[in-house]
Amino acid sequence: MKGINMQRLIISDITLRSSKDSAYSFKEKIEIVRQLDNVGVDIIETAPISNTKTDVLFLHTIAPIVKNSVISCPVGLTKDSLAIAWNAIKNARRPRLHVMIPTSTVQLEYICHKKPNAAFDLVKQLVSEARSLCSDVEFSALDATRSESEFLCSMVNAAIAAGATTVTLCDTAGTMLPDEFAGFVKEAYENVPALKNINLAVECSDSMSMGVACSIASVNAGACQIKTCVGSEDAPSLEAIAYMLKMRGDSLGVSNSLNQTVISRTISGISSFTDSRKSKSGIDVASSGDAGQEISVSSKDDIKTVAEAVRMLGYELNEEDTAKVYENVQRVATKKPIGAKELDAIVASSAMQVAPTYTLKSYVINSGNIITATANIDLEKNGAIVSGISTGDGPIDAAFRAIEQIVGHHYELDDFQIQSVTEGREAMGEALVRLRANGKLYSGKGVSTDIIGASVRAYINALNKICFEQ
Repeated sequence: MKGINMQRLIISDITLRSSKDSAYSFKEKIEIVRQLDNVGVDIIETAPISNTKTDVLFLHTIAPIVKNSVISCPVGLTKDSLAIAWNAIKNARRPRLHVMIPTSTVQLEYICHKKPNAAFDLVKQLVSEARSLCSDVEFSALDATRSESEFLCSMVNAAIAAGATTVTLCDTAGTMLPDEFAGFVKEAYENVPALKNINLAVECSDSMSMGVACSIASVNAGACQIKTCVGSEDAPSLEAIAYMLKMRGDSLGVSNSLNQTVISRTISGISSFTDSRKSKSGIDVASSGDAGQEISVSSKDDIKTVAEAVRMLGYELNEEDTAKVYENVQRVATKKPIGAKELDAIVASSAMQVAPTYTLKSYVINSGNIITATANIDLEKNGAIVSGISTGDGPIDAAFRAIEQIVGHHYELDDFQIQSVTEGREAMGEALVRLRANGKLYSGKGVSTDIIGASVRAYINALNKICFEQ
């Protein structure tokens, strides 16, 4: 039974902030935000604004979508970047500006290219400016555990004096043991009495699989906010933290806002984007590998049956994505029944895609050991059929060249992979295509019993992401 003096533990998720390579599509990032808001995390931390056009558009898009969570945006290291961040999130229901500055000598030189005195002035300037714009301001002392104690305390005091409402101590290296980190937090309280007047947060790397233990130890030492993540070692697993709080939250004397009834489904959905099916903290994330082996659908099944099978795998799809999955199930199932592995692969390639600019209608490939490979591709764009014919060094190269002929542009092929996702003569093949455009990578997946068809679909998938963001 929960006691009357339960402390409210704030959960801040850094999944989007930790995705340094920005591998998610625009729509995938929006869906991740929806999922995190739905599961009840208190704060959703976004990545720093690097591309003013697309990143600001993303923040403008999610501002009205997020109903409950705080949207936290890093402000960069200049007044100009701070102003851009504020203008991007100021219409959110609960905006937060996040000042992130290293406090260790090594990180200061490497990230900020500043000496300690200059960094001290920068903290005061940025936090003060942020607080003049927003009532909720967080200061994160990056690499705090490897900082000189006196300098760390001076930086934290400066941030609080300038108006920070939350201070985060980061074990960026992830080398501390739980008892050591708890002692570090207690020492911070002793050396900076002003910490008792604001929220003290911690961010523990999970590189040694100690993130959960260190975070909980910090709560016992007085921290009231912890950072979590899905699919990265930058912070402890959201699912592991949720499970721990479910089992031992009462004994710790803390409550939280996480919706435990949907946590596994939510993690499963986000993990399908991050390609991380297992948390570093040792708790399995829901996957299709166990109970899902009994799942089977065929071409005779209706859309409700397919939707239920998808739900059993742990996915929560909207009507549009369900229809796309059903369409691909019908296409593949004409050759053989589809089990859990096949269905999981179809969901990965069909759901959570951007609105297609190009849709594959047909393809004809001629190839042999005594002829040059040729490809004839028909795509649909805006209701019209557009065709391309090309030769190439092999059938897949010819197909890609035919698509480029249709589009009228050559994109650098950064990576191309083919792998079997099931066994047997009628095995399904999965193709991964990565295209580079304007310095960014766009990935696409295709699944089919025909590996050329899988490759063509993967290329078009990546191409549509490029078209969507341009």
